Amino acid sequence: MANTFLATAAAGLSWVVVEWVTRKRPSMLGLASGIVAGLVAVTPAAGFAGPMGAIVLGLVVSPICILFCSAIKNALKYDDSLDAFGIHGVGGIVGALGTAVVVNPALGGAGVVDYATCFDAAGVIQATCPTAAYDFGTQFMAQLKAVGVTVVWAAIASTIVFGLIRLIGQLRVDRETEEDGLDINEHGERAYHP
Repeated sequence: MANTFLATAAAGLSWVVVEWVTRKRPSMLGLASGIVAGLVAVTPAAGFAGPMGAIVLGLVVSPICILFCSAIKNALKYDDSLDAFGIHGVGGIVGALGTAVVVNPALGGAGVVDYATCFDAAGVIQATCPTAAYDFGTQFMAQLKAVGVTVVWAAIASTIVFGLIRLIGQLRVDRETEEDGLDINEHGERAYHP
């Protein structure tokens, strides 16, 4: 629980500071985005990081997410109005790869459980499982493989879902409907009062 709070607070602070430096004023949307980025980044590491590792993870994730939510999104011109990829996708990747660093017992992490030695001769799990010797390269490769599998899985599943939506209906509304607003055209009510 402490790791979740600490990473979240650090990421919110980090996002606000980056906005302050780059745009000369922080925003509440930026604070909220930073908080979400911190939650996403700490999720894979929450049970393995120490408190300082969680703080570092939170401080690191926000500037990376800001880069993806602004410069890279604009450069690649992809449609992500809620910055779901820039915050959730990128923040999750940063958190998953960062877990390889913050799990290090020398940095306050819990270490990696040696599951091979957790069972006794009868196959019963022991009350405590020893940790394996920490090796950054091995741990980082395990995290990188997991991220790779997740990215490939998400890409394949998204392609299938988008293909099905395109077969059954329209993937995107026409330009006029989009400019008028989906709230009035699709739902018959205004979400914002002019």
